[in-house]
Amino acid sequence: MTSNKELMGAGTGLLVLSVLAREASYGYQIIRRINDEAAGLFVWQEGTVYPLLHKLEKDGFVRTQWQQADTGRRRKYYYITAKGREALSEGHRQWHAFHHMVTRFVEATNGQSF
Repeated sequence: MTSNKELMGAGTGLLVLSVLAREASYGYQIIRRINDEAAGLFVWQEGTVYPLLHKLEKDGFVRTQWQQADTGRRRKYYYITAKGREALSEGHRQWHAFHHMVTRFVEATNGQSF
């Protein structure tokens, strides 16, 4: 099954904040974790995540810190902030309410042919 890009777009910030609520990560690691958990529903590319990370940073939901990896390479790590945790909580509440409403509507049509 493939996903509707418009539908998935509404949850991208929540997905990234959810990953960062578990632990700080660098960009490629965030992409890999989300793609792994998506299990083929969608595949994110770097062009999807980095502009979103910059927006989340601008909004104060994440902060960054450069760190040296074991390989010696420097990576920019993203950390969720207290404001980001509040946004994640509120976004989760809104997403849950929306999901519940859509489910009610769809279940109300159960048995009707489309």
